[in-house]
Amino acid sequence: MNFPRFSPVSVLALATALLLGGCASRGPVPTFYDFGPPAPQAAAVQPAAPAVPVLVIADANGPSWLDSQRMYYRLLYADAQQSRPYAYNRWNTPPLQLLSQRLKTRVAQSGVKVLSTTDAAAGMPLLRIDVDDFSQNFDTQTQSSGHVSLRASLFRGHRLIDQKTFSRSDPASSADAQGGAQALAAASDAIAADLLTWLGTLTIPKE
Repeated sequence: MNFPRFSPVSVLALATALLLGGCASRGPVPTFYDFGPPAPQAAAVQPAAPAVPVLVIADANGPSWLDSQRMYYRLLYADAQQSRPYAYNRWNTPPLQLLSQRLKTRVAQSGVKVLSTTDAAAGMPLLRIDVDDFSQNFDTQTQSSGHVSLRASLFRGHRLIDQKTFSRSDPASSADAQGGAQALAAASDAIAADLLTWLGTLTIPKE
């Protein structure tokens, strides 16, 4: 039986074509974002003597679309009711986890000893966070902002001490996913500062 013969040049060309075809079929490689390292100087704006010396902070709750790594944006000028995902941009971890960790870091920077629900003893003040919105909003095709809205509830045992809703927006430096990630990080830091100010006004009753 005779087999067809291929020259070395033909074999190389075929291999190159297959390689390029395989790369093209996979599409662009996603870009991943997070909040970046928290700025140390942000702690300077917090109260010197925390009103709550020890605080249990539960992981944030929120809608199911915030429990994935997809990055979402809204075109307020076109259809504010539609939330759209970026095609090739992702968060390193789901926004609920990113926001939970950022708030815990900021509260700890203020001097409060932060514990998780698994490490807490009975009767310690517990902060619960329920996230309503976490997205990049476009007012025009070239102008957008990162918007974060959440509800904070402070409990002692089964008793609700106080509850407050916080909302912050920060302008994006660019009309893309990178600008949105930076704006959402800034908005989250601003809410953390507001949260600490609120905690400083509360009186925690003893058990």
